[in-house]
Amino acid sequence: MESIGDILSKRPEVKGNLQSLMVEVMKNQDVQAFIKEHEMTEDQIQRSYSKFYEYVKELEKIQNKQERMMDGYQPVLIMNHDYADVSYETTEELAERQKIERVRRRVNVIGLPKTYRDITLEDVSSEDSKRLELIQSIVKFASEPTKEKGLYLYGNFGVGKSYIMAAMANELAQKGISTTLLHYPTFISDIDFNNAREVVNDIKKAPVLVLDDIGAEMNNAWVRDSILQVILQYRMQEDLPTFFTSNLSMNELEGHLAETKNTEDIWPAKRVMERVRYLAKEVRLEGNNKRHD
Repeated sequence: MESIGDILSKRPEVKGNLQSLMVEVMKNQDVQAFIKEHEMTEDQIQRSYSKFYEYVKELEKIQNKQERMMDGYQPVLIMNHDYADVSYETTEELAERQKIERVRRRVNVIGLPKTYRDITLEDVSSEDSKRLELIQSIVKFASEPTKEKGLYLYGNFGVGKSYIMAAMANELAQKGISTTLLHYPTFISDIDFNNAREVVNDIKKAPVLVLDDIGAEMNNAWVRDSILQVILQYRMQEDLPTFFTSNLSMNELEGHLAETKNTEDIWPAKRVMERVRYLAKEVRLEGNNKRHD
């Protein structure tokens, strides 16, 4: 920000107008109120001229929507020992943008559209009593996430299971709670023996976890026992809220988990499903395929 001294050194012809320039600056109501509030002496006022000038000029730029070095911040007059100074505070617009961004960062989306960060419960259709009941359950969970059990939401393709979970994540984000929305088949396809430990350790500790589209992955014994079982075991021990979406019922998912390349692993699948049933309540979601609407 140019001070009066800077202007005079660059433009000597302005010197003659300095007095009229400061007369205009001193007419500013904020400047007058500041002088009165702090009972400033004439000497203090004169030593504050450059700061009063800076304050007024920055306000003018804001009002005229001009580009500024401190875009997003507004000037505020403060006393600095025996003269006025200018501090900069966040504007309401920037504060609101920062708030929105903080909320969006609490929704961690992996393998799903980034637009899921912006879905709210208001966007979810409550076209029938069952769906309305589900929304009410989610609102209740968001109010008391440490007391309510997660949901195992299953149903046909495109009925809005993932969409509803994204809305829940946004609702939780508004309350300062982070959620990881994880498309499970994509997650499994990207994981290998080299990165499994690090990735699983990160995922299993999410404050709220949604395993989306479980049962659609290519299952094998390693995925079931070294990935899924490890995640669910940790979350069961730590009592961390866990949600699932699937096209399969819990019983159907158990059958899917039992099918491996070489044999049907019934008991390992049952062990995994014990943890799923401990963590979540099974709810069927009815509806039309909204992807084709």
